[in-house]
Amino acid sequence: MNDALLRSNVDNRIVRQRDGLSPTMIPIAKPFLDVEEANAAREVVLSGWLSQGPQVTAFEREFAGLTGAGYACAVSNCTTALHLALLAVGVGPGDEVITSSHSFIATANSIRYCGATPIFVDIEAATYNLDPDRVAAAITSRTRAILTVHQVGMPSDLKRLLAVANSHEIPVIEDAACAIGSQINMDGAWEYVGKPRGAVACFSFHPRKVVTTGEGGMLTTSDSEIDRKLRLLRQHGMNVPDTVRHSSAQVIFESYDFVGFNYRMTDIQAAVGRKQLERLPEIVARRRVIASRYRELLGDIEGLILPFEPEWARSNWQSYCVRLPDHVDQKTVMQKLLDRGIATRRGIMCSHRETPYANDVRRHSLRQSELAQDHTILLPLFVQLSEDQQVYIAEILRKELQAQTRSVS
Repeated sequence: MNDALLRSNVDNRIVRQRDGLSPTMIPIAKPFLDVEEANAAREVVLSGWLSQGPQVTAFEREFAGLTGAGYACAVSNCTTALHLALLAVGVGPGDEVITSSHSFIATANSIRYCGATPIFVDIEAATYNLDPDRVAAAITSRTRAILTVHQVGMPSDLKRLLAVANSHEIPVIEDAACAIGSQINMDGAWEYVGKPRGAVACFSFHPRKVVTTGEGGMLTTSDSEIDRKLRLLRQHGMNVPDTVRHSSAQVIFESYDFVGFNYRMTDIQAAVGRKQLERLPEIVARRRVIASRYRELLGDIEGLILPFEPEWARSNWQSYCVRLPDHVDQKTVMQKLLDRGIATRRGIMCSHRETPYANDVRRHSLRQSELAQDHTILLPLFVQLSEDQQVYIAEILRKELQAQTRSVS
């Protein structure tokens, strides 16, 4: 689809949906929904079947087809997806899981839910993703899994990570919360993140993500036994799903053979997700156009470091993360932009700086993770962002950086 046609399609949809925003405020993100999603949800409401049912089954089938995964299992959110993925590969009390501190705290929390210990390893400065060399150095006899994060949609270096993991026979789980629609070149072919190269990939459908169901998550795998475990775990360990019981002409008594969880997605969410999935190629294409435009507008600002996309990666640009010059105060820049009607977010958090993990002395050096949190900001990026708004954002950011540079000269 060419850029002109893409912009036309997006603009037409924008006209059909309520903006609901102050004309003077540019948000950091905004979901791209319209009457099609509303109608899909309405049909489910009127059908009388609201919980996990036929829409979830269809959503799973379509998601697996899109990503090239053998199996897809829908759940209530990505945190629950991460929890189930870890359990499914055998992580339990006393185990260690190597992961990134530079991620939303759910990544670390999901490891703690299993009674295991997160071993934080530093990131690469360019991509903000787990450094495979540091992962190799952190492996011990207690390492049960490697949990890598595709940060803000930028694919992590799976080739190198898998080489490390496979040499130690350690399963890899992908925290792909932000990465739906991102692609990675594996063995000379482009494929979506979610076609499992490791054991499991986990996705989020939170409203800040590229496609949304309000809340919701998905796990993909090529392992039928892992998929079986996930489906049992998400529904209290119930050996016969309620959909099977309700459609049976015979009375069926289910059993519960172990303690599971209520981690199910509703059919209302799945119906919305199916419509969102249809839009995914268009949404990602538009976001890539916006990211390219940011590069044009910001590329000549001295000291500002723009996101790096490796030649083997195609990001969905879930967020646009820029690194500020070292002498610039992050919070001051964000406040100045907010004063001018531009919402931003600070760099991705570091879990080891939060209370539940602050006293964990078993972590490795996390210098790059801390620098990324302290010196980066996320700029607004969403399908409906106009070129005029981008120009305005770039202008205000440029002026503030210049002002802070003059103040320290």
